[in-house]
Amino acid sequence: MPLYECVLIARSEVTQQQVEGIADAIALQLDNDNGVEPGNSVKKREYWGLRSLAYRIKKNRKGHYMLLGLETKPAPLNEMERQLRLNEDVLRFLTIRVEAIEEAPSAILARKSDDRERGFRGPKPAGRFDSGRKRGYDDREEFRARDETERDREPGFRSRELAHEE
Repeated sequence: MPLYECVLIARSEVTQQQVEGIADAIALQLDNDNGVEPGNSVKKREYWGLRSLAYRIKKNRKGHYMLLGLETKPAPLNEMERQLRLNEDVLRFLTIRVEAIEEAPSAILARKSDDRERGFRGPKPAGRFDSGRKRGYDDREEFRARDETERDREPGFRSRELAHEE
């Protein structure tokens, strides 16, 4: 049977369990249509998590991503795509035919694990407008101005104008 990969994006309002339920429904429907034992049509299943979309889709800015590796005939695949179009929780899906389904984690999951392993990468260098000097709580301008006005009120303090006149 031909091999396919299907990536679907579900609405952000649904939970991860509901996305898994959509994938389970797809698997059950494909198994029934192909006449195989349950669990044999879906060869790979990866949940990529809640991710930001590049642009808004049906008023959503985020979506749950799921990758499915499928082994099925074309007719059941068409029925699966029809069911995905009817499901209101699915924003988009894309199915492509592949020569082989890779058993290794996809590039998305591999990159996620690399980010976790990277951890702390050292102190952040000074930015374009930052001198690198970290200001404390009392170094802010409003506190410096307040200190100057309190000093002006102290007895024995002469203002700069009086010192300049002499």
